[in-house]
Amino acid sequence: MTPATSLFSPVEADLQILADNLKELVGNRHPILKAAAEHLFSAGGKRIRPAIVLLISRATMKDKDITLRHRRLAEITEMIHTASLVHDDVVDESDIRRGVSTVHSLFSNRIAILAGDFLFAQSSWYLANLDNLEVVKLLSEVIMDLADGEIQQGLHRFNSSISLETYLNKTYYKTASLIANSSKAAGLLSGVSQETAEHLYAYGRNLGLAFQIVDDILDFTSSSDTLGKPVGSDLKSGNLTAPVLFAFEEQPYLEVLVEREFAQSEDLERAIELIKNSQGIKRARELAAYHASVAVEHLQDIPPSESRQALINMADYVLSRLY
Repeated sequence: MTPATSLFSPVEADLQILADNLKELVGNRHPILKAAAEHLFSAGGKRIRPAIVLLISRATMKDKDITLRHRRLAEITEMIHTASLVHDDVVDESDIRRGVSTVHSLFSNRIAILAGDFLFAQSSWYLANLDNLEVVKLLSEVIMDLADGEIQQGLHRFNSSISLETYLNKTYYKTASLIANSSKAAGLLSGVSQETAEHLYAYGRNLGLAFQIVDDILDFTSSSDTLGKPVGSDLKSGNLTAPVLFAFEEQPYLEVLVEREFAQSEDLERAIELIKNSQGIKRARELAAYHASVAVEHLQDIPPSESRQALINMADYVLSRLY
């Protein structure tokens, strides 16, 4: 499997600058919030989202260097993503994220919620200072989408009648919206045409969907050590993902287990076994591969470069996480 970091070689120096800047952006006014944010930004994430922003920035600026606004957009993207993770961990009652303790387990739920709110507010302030109304609208929509996705997920817990379309909509809101809209925003800051900007949006949308579908598959096929959380934890919490929805078509008893919310002692283990014995995981892989291939098709208008090739390779990397 290709490590994500090796794909980022065209923007390796840019990502180092980003890592240094993120802690500075939080500021010193709130010592506990600063400590919480520093913990988050040191937690060893792959920085995939800001890397995509930086790669698109370089791919669309041709022979020119990227601007400070491109760099700030990448930082805002990572701040929004990190803020959403803090809130997700509180909702999901997760004690571990990326192999390290979550903010609410180190501090408290109150501090975690405030830290997430603070990062959202900070990102909004820096966003406004980009002085580009279209970019402000795009990233503001992301913050609404993140909340919408979390609400949808909560409303559909253990709902065995959820459709694949509803699942993909929720997946867009929770994961793909940030990648899609920040990809488009990076192109707009480079001055690309509206048509190219829409292609960049479609690249990010489909890449984001593929990424989350793969994550949902790994919830069943990976180990707890690799995931940084227990195997089947999404299913246990009632979050029904692509492998589960496809498995319903073959395994009617799976719906019984889900609808009684795994109330009996071996229900969850039995449900995971039914999913693994169905075509659910295979069909979810095919769905992820479809979205990854569509993502690459939308890069055809971008001139060849090392950064463009890295964006193409990103689609292969997303799928390679399964093997």
